[in-house]
Amino acid sequence: MTRSELVKRAISFEGPSRVPVWFWNEDKERSDIHSFELFPYKGDVKTSEWGYVWEDLGDGTIGQPKKPVIPTWDDFDTFTFPVPDKPGRFRGIEEFERSAEDRYRAAEMGITGFNTYTFLRGFENALVDFKLERDKADLLLDRIFEFETEVIRLASAYGFDAIHFADDWGTQQSLIIGPDLWRSMFKPRYKRQFDTVHELGMHVWFHCCGNITEIIPDFHEMGVDVINISQPNAVDIGYIGRVLRGRQCFMVPISYQTVSISGSPMAIRQEAEQLYRALGTSDGGFIGYVEKYSVMGMPEDNYRACAAAFDNLV
Repeated sequence: MTRSELVKRAISFEGPSRVPVWFWNEDKERSDIHSFELFPYKGDVKTSEWGYVWEDLGDGTIGQPKKPVIPTWDDFDTFTFPVPDKPGRFRGIEEFERSAEDRYRAAEMGITGFNTYTFLRGFENALVDFKLERDKADLLLDRIFEFETEVIRLASAYGFDAIHFADDWGTQQSLIIGPDLWRSMFKPRYKRQFDTVHELGMHVWFHCCGNITEIIPDFHEMGVDVINISQPNAVDIGYIGRVLRGRQCFMVPISYQTVSISGSPMAIRQEAEQLYRALGTSDGGFIGYVEKYSVMGMPEDNYRACAAAFDNLV
């Protein structure tokens, strides 16, 4: 069984020989998944093709876009939108294909949808827009989603297995906006994107941070093949398991705010087992995720324990 077949069997509940694992930033040779960035930043100053800049906060993280690109709607009228087929978007694809070997191959969308909107308009402006400037918000959201969808169409020509979205919707306690507003503004747009991905013969993976318990069933309804619950410590895993276990494939890490940082190697192994029992089955439906969170103070022993945590789960 190739590593690509292993991942596909986990997604489709066809009995993978073991739990697949995505190693993100260390030990990538052990990873069953290989990814290619569709929206790489340019220059020493990390600038998106949308025009927002990641400002270094001096804390070892990626930073934060602090200055909106479209601070007023007058600026929207003169804003230059990026083009899907810009030269160089797929630069390095040949080396990527060689290095992927027999791995499952995902095209990384990076920051998408809602997060892109907040970086363009500013976070507070965005939340006001959704309630008081709905027509204008809809227009900008449509441009963002349409651009992303065209890039997805271009990516499909390179034989990727999946498109991986990343749009964060949760705080530590709840959704950033109410679920009714989310379902009216964002769910239909996501559904159209996901339908396009499936029509092009690829899987949909969706990463989301925070407590997104309320809308995880919605992502299942929209056809997301792999839901990446990025913060299992913030989500009601028991409820999600009762609702979707055996029908939905999940990818989860060991909780990177709690257990993987301050827990013992034994606690890390126990959390992996608990997550697997709650969300996975012997037929599939579970993918492990391993990232070295040095910026969070993860000890080396804990990283090694995370790297081993998803081995031999049954």
